Order: sequence, then structure tokens, then C-alpha cells
Amino acid sequence: MGGVKASRNGWMVWLTFAVGLLLSVSPLPQFMEILRPLWLGLLLAFWALNLPQTVGMVTAFCLGLAEDVLYGTLLGQNALILTLITYLVLALQQRLRMFPMWQQSLVILVIFGLAQLVQLWLSALTGNRQPTLALVLPALVSALLWPWISFGLRGLRRRYKIN
Repeated sequence: MGGVKASRNGWMVWLTFAVGLLLSVSPLPQFMEILRPLWLGLLLAFWALNLPQTVGMVTAFCLGLAEDVLYGTLLGQNALILTLITYLVLALQQRLRMFPMWQQSLVILVIFGLAQLVQLWLSALTGNRQPTLALVLPALVSALLWPWISFGLRGLRRRYKIN
């Protein structure tokens, strides 16, 4: 394949996505359900930011379809959301990498907030309307978790020399 270097330990990236899928569907107490972070969105944002040549919009679309099947939602709904998140992260990649962690968290909050607004719009179109305020909470929780997720995955990337 010419100048394309094979990904080292790329299986570890897919393992994190598998864990993200499991966390996305794991049962939570009813009162915590509205606070569930966007696990796949966080993982996709990190890997797209750090491995843009490996993790992109096709990966996001495939993971979104898997999430649609697991949730039993309209096929393509989560695929659209995760593809949008990945597109925005890739579009802002050069700037995001230079930002300090607190600014990255704010950008993640805006990106995930936009994704949640698209989710609300899709829910309204399909007739499954949700409370508006509750829809913003996963984006907020995800933005608050971003520094820890980013730190943990960066350590994983260093340890397994993922590139």
C-alpha cells in the first residue's frame, strides 16, 4: 500500500469502541438514565482527534449503526449523530489539539450539544419527543468527563504505542 503505514495495535482502538458500546447500553438506575454520557461520542472524538488517518466518519457511521441496532432505534439515527460529532471534531482538529483541556471540554460541550439538538429534531420527526432540558444533560456530563477520558486514553495510547 505504498506510503500508508499499518496501524500498530489498532485492535486496542476497536476494543475501546466495544467497551463504549457496552457502556452505552448498560443498565442504569432510572434517575441516572438522563445523565448517561455519550460514550461512543467521547471515544470517537478522542480517536478522531489523535488518529485522524485511522478513525474517521466511516468508523463513526458503522459504530452508529451498531448502536442503532443495540438501542432498537430508527436505523441510521445514531449513525448520523456520531458521524456529525466526528465531522466536527475532524474539522476543528488542528485548533482542538492546541487548546488547553478546559477549552477542549467547552468545544466538546458545544459539539455534543449540537449533536443532541439534531437528536431532538430527529426524535420530533419520528414522534418520540423528549424533554428538552434532559437532552442537554448528556452533553454536559460528557464534557465534564472529557479530561478524564482523554487522559486515560492518552495513557493507553502511550502504553500500547497505538499510532
